Amino acid sequence: MSLKIYLLRHGETTYSQRGAYCGVVDAELTPEGMKMAQCFAEAYRSIPWTDVYVSPMKRAIATAQPLCDALGLTMQIRDGLREISYGDWEDQELETVRQTYDKDYLSWQTDPAWNPPTGGETAIQVAARALPIITEIESKYKSGNVLVVSHKATIRIILCSLLGIDVGRYRDRINAPAASVSIIKFVTYGPMLEVLGDRSYMPEHLRSRAGT
Repeated sequence: MSLKIYLLRHGETTYSQRGAYCGVVDAELTPEGMKMAQCFAEAYRSIPWTDVYVSPMKRAIATAQPLCDALGLTMQIRDGLREISYGDWEDQELETVRQTYDKDYLSWQTDPAWNPPTGGETAIQVAARALPIITEIESKYKSGNVLVVSHKATIRIILCSLLGIDVGRYRDRINAPAASVSIIKFVTYGPMLEVLGDRSYMPEHLRSRAGT
């Protein structure tokens, strides 16, 4: 049996609905976001979970909570799994950022690996704090199923790093809708992507919500 890491993005928040930047803002799940978390717990409770690693942010903890409650699992909270910091862009919508921080926004769009949102983090910085968590899991478990509950940018950066994709292209190459699951299997020659951004476990009325 190989090690599998399930990367689960948190459920819907008001920020995903608004299309506003939400990194260090500690947003709550919407009622629909909570339903997404419940759907995940119902769909995935039969898997023999080995461990659960979770970002310290409220939206991630709330997404992991239904599964942990149902199965008596203890969350391993890791700060390295928190969302990217958007700095001065936090709580602002896209058009406002484009107009107010036009030069920084263009630089970030061109190469977010090295160019941060104004006062925020680069993708390289996120990778430097998130990947040690993956290494910790690999070192601790040679087989089993480990759930990692994190955030849109952080998950995409982790996936790019594991799959040999330039992290500067994380916004162009990988998608991670709200409450989507991506699965990485660790095999002889390294990480292999088995599932990307799956939300088939939830009903259509949740999958089709705008901004998710």
